[in-house]
Amino acid sequence: MSNLINRPGHKFILLFVDVIIIFVSYVAAFLLRYQEIPTRNWNSFLSLAPWILLIGLFFLVVYELYSVNRKSVWDLVTSLMVSVTFMMFLTMAASYLFRQFALPRTVIIIASILMVILMLIWKYVFKKIYYFEEIGRLLIVGDKNEIEKLVKHLKHPLLSVQQNITKLQLNESLDTIIETINKVDYVMVCSDVPEETKTKIIYHAVKKSKVVYIIPSFYDMLLSKSYITSLDDTMVMAVKPFGFSWDQLCIKRFFDITVSLIMLVVLFPLFLIVGILIKLEKPRGAVFYSQKRIGLNNREFSILKFRSMIEGAENYTGPTLAAENDKRVTRIGRFIRSTRIDELPQLFNVLKGDMSLVGPRPERDFFVRQFLQKHEAYQYRNTVRPGITGYAQIMGKYSTDVEDKLRYDLYYIRNYSLWLDFVILLRTFIVLLNKSTSEGKNDSVKAKNEKLQNTPMI
Repeated sequence: MSNLINRPGHKFILLFVDVIIIFVSYVAAFLLRYQEIPTRNWNSFLSLAPWILLIGLFFLVVYELYSVNRKSVWDLVTSLMVSVTFMMFLTMAASYLFRQFALPRTVIIIASILMVILMLIWKYVFKKIYYFEEIGRLLIVGDKNEIEKLVKHLKHPLLSVQQNITKLQLNESLDTIIETINKVDYVMVCSDVPEETKTKIIYHAVKKSKVVYIIPSFYDMLLSKSYITSLDDTMVMAVKPFGFSWDQLCIKRFFDITVSLIMLVVLFPLFLIVGILIKLEKPRGAVFYSQKRIGLNNREFSILKFRSMIEGAENYTGPTLAAENDKRVTRIGRFIRSTRIDELPQLFNVLKGDMSLVGPRPERDFFVRQFLQKHEAYQYRNTVRPGITGYAQIMGKYSTDVEDKLRYDLYYIRNYSLWLDFVILLRTFIVLLNKSTSEGKNDSVKAKNEKLQNTPMI
């Protein structure tokens, strides 16, 4: 069976049709706006058309709108809304930049609305044609707990049909695993599978032209971005330590200072309004809230936030993460937490040098000690400055497991580039619209957290 998830050409087809839709939307917008299209306005559009299509293609790629199989309907709608909004404002800016003032703003707005509608219809039809059929048979090899976590929590076409999933635990013989590989279309290998067994599974699956999905262990993360070199006539792999090079640090710091200064100036009215609302709400308290967090090289610093809870919220509970419908959260606090506005004062932490715009989220010493007990690789997160947003935030949810967030953080450190930071910042807008990324812990996660707190600290 062919790989329905990554069939060659799907990405090209989706993007190609999307670009055509952008052009068609503008043509339709002109027809809706005018009974007879003025030549001057039409020529202005034609002059800007290459830039409009280029801007559109850029945001379609950044927000991965070619990957419809991995997005829910809500994810698709929010991604489209955010990307088209950026397209709209940048198109208006381009019309001023290139002095094409004859392109009407009403046409741009109408075209933007049409884009969202037409692209949603197109992507729905595409998904219905290619993904509403049986996805294929899947074999998952790993520990019982990790297998159950995958099947229960992951929402992916591969895991959508339960009767097509075969689960084999680590106590199964290699012969049984290999025999099962011959009967399935895809193989998923969990992170706890021993390296020798994992190697044999991959070799056999590739030999049989099966697609293999591997959940990386932390050993795999260490080897990522290693490079091949030689010692005399012997090939070796050079594994870099975690962290950034001096040139990456300079570029990232310049980017942080520039962007955070601009954002502070632009967002000053919002800071003023939020500050007044917090001050007026009863019981009254301070506008800002500071808390000790662990940063670069395990140094402690004070993180700044808008206060979203009653003052002294942890005086009786001790360090604990917020839960759903947490009574300690104020009315204004609930809004600024759900929209992540409470995090904006951390721009001052960025200017000071304690934080970066993008990086692993900083944790309190209490939780860092607990996480280190279970995940030795957790120490590598602090080889870089913590961030206001991060790769784990755009890829996961608030309740994503610590181990999964750690994988994303280590991937970010290993694959850092200025472009990746830029993409993460843009995709953070999607996070703001997704309730599951900002809400408190659900009951099951909260229970795990309470159990964690009862563990003696090292």
